[in-house]
Amino acid sequence: MSKKTAPAPGQTNWVLNTPTKSVAIISKPNKPELAEIVPGLLGWFRDHGYQVIVDPETAPYAAGITVVERGAMADRPLNFVVVLGGDGTLLSAARSVAKANIPVLGVNLGSLGFLTEVPLEGLYPTLEGIENSCCNLERRSMVHCEAWRADQCIGQFDAVNDVVVGKGTIARLNHCDVYIDGLFVSSYQADSLIVSTPTGSTAYSLAAGGPILMPSVDAFVVTPVSAHSLTHRALVVRDTAQIEIVAKTGEDEAYLSVDGQVGMPLHDGDRVRCRKSDYHVQLLRVKGTFFDVLRTKLKWGQRAIEGVPDDVSGQEE
Repeated sequence: MSKKTAPAPGQTNWVLNTPTKSVAIISKPNKPELAEIVPGLLGWFRDHGYQVIVDPETAPYAAGITVVERGAMADRPLNFVVVLGGDGTLLSAARSVAKANIPVLGVNLGSLGFLTEVPLEGLYPTLEGIENSCCNLERRSMVHCEAWRADQCIGQFDAVNDVVVGKGTIARLNHCDVYIDGLFVSSYQADSLIVSTPTGSTAYSLAAGGPILMPSVDAFVVTPVSAHSLTHRALVVRDTAQIEIVAKTGEDEAYLSVDGQVGMPLHDGDRVRCRKSDYHVQLLRVKGTFFDVLRTKLKWGQRAIEGVPDDVSGQEE
């Protein structure tokens, strides 16, 4: 039986108090262990009075259960979503349900997982904690970006981790100009330029030498990847700032990537405008703090085992 713990900084207590209970299951594709996990999970939800829907990746292991595309789940009256996979699966799920403020519980089926921090053996104790109102809710900010070509918006996205403007060809550096609140910052020559949320500060930005931000910090990190100039370093700005990246590609293309999962090509002169999103990710937590996660996932305070390489960036599929 889970015991109620005081919310950590940036968390609030969450109580399941609706007359009917409804949940969605979202899974990482091609995980053979789902054949054993999903039927047991469906049985637990059935025994506890939940209505259940699943995404197409979960459907092969959930005969007779309603299948709903991830993008349509925000229109359902869900209490929360269970994600079976890694951080990449959670990022996709979170973007799908953020606009409806649906909480997400990440269950780690991978090897690391900053966001999917519940291990498989902790799945059912965590669900019992949710049933007994021993769960906390952690609100994570997102970044909204719009791609503009001349005076036309050609695409817009919301990201949990980061927005990346990168080169479209292998051989060339990415050239771009950066403005913050309309003020010119610098011209960058780099493989890519990352605009990261605090959540994304432990992902691509960290691997590129950026700082780790606590999730509750109201900031973005602008991080160049393999910058041509040694003096270009990560820049931390308030999340009230408007960040604009102007692609300078000549006849080549650049590429806009959102959470490393969706995106679009950019042409010379295209502008990517980033600001704080109107939406937030709601993560369910039963125990532990952000620093517990850092110590565990980054092995802070532990000596490296000889012959085993250290992971620099922890988020995975």
